[in-house]
Amino acid sequence: MDAAPHATKYKRVMLKISGEALMGPQGFGLHPPTVQRIAQEVKTVHDMGVEICMVIGGGNIFRGLQGSAQGMERTTADYMGMLATVMNALGMQAALEALGIHTRVISAIPMDQVCEPYIRRRAVRHLEKKRVCIFAAGTGNPYFTTDTAATLRANEMSCEAIFKGTKVDGVYDKDPAKHDDAVRYDEISYDDCLAQHLGVMDASAIALARDNKLPIIVFSLDEPGGFRGILAGEGTYTLVNNG
Repeated sequence: MDAAPHATKYKRVMLKISGEALMGPQGFGLHPPTVQRIAQEVKTVHDMGVEICMVIGGGNIFRGLQGSAQGMERTTADYMGMLATVMNALGMQAALEALGIHTRVISAIPMDQVCEPYIRRRAVRHLEKKRVCIFAAGTGNPYFTTDTAATLRANEMSCEAIFKGTKVDGVYDKDPAKHDDAVRYDEISYDDCLAQHLGVMDASAIALARDNKLPIIVFSLDEPGGFRGILAGEGTYTLVNNG
């Protein structure tokens, strides 16, 4: 039986995942079984009564920084990356709605035929009606990452925490894929993340979270039931806060 809503620590959360998380084993684009698996993870949390916002990166389709590094003008490359996030958001919407969850894709760049424009009060109302809100197109501005967009929207929506889904079960002092002696932190401060360049999120996102006392929970998206488990008070993760 699903946990009752009062059993969760957080009532409204932001789930931030990378575009690469949707690639699965294929190395590019969207891998439907992987998208469906992540949607199922979101459903288990939604079934607990938690209000969910999502931001998905676009790196599985196009990464603005990569484009600019190859000679493309940075602003154009970043806008292309924003459009990639809209494609991912629509893919996730389709997977969630196939599971019976009402969703809204809300874009910072108006494109009325495929999604809603971002209007804060309307988005809050969607959350109150238990719809999953997937925020797409970043902040609508070049030079800002989807990490920063997730933190901005989380603050605007009054989320109580950002859940950053990654390939590892928390924040380590060095890359655990390359170093057997890497140590995972149970808890770490925003300032230590910035000072040690731990790559949790980009510096703008961490500073924005710090200034608004918004905790960041870093966990493994590959761990079945991990998202729900943390909300139920279990699981392995790193908490980034004021310390």
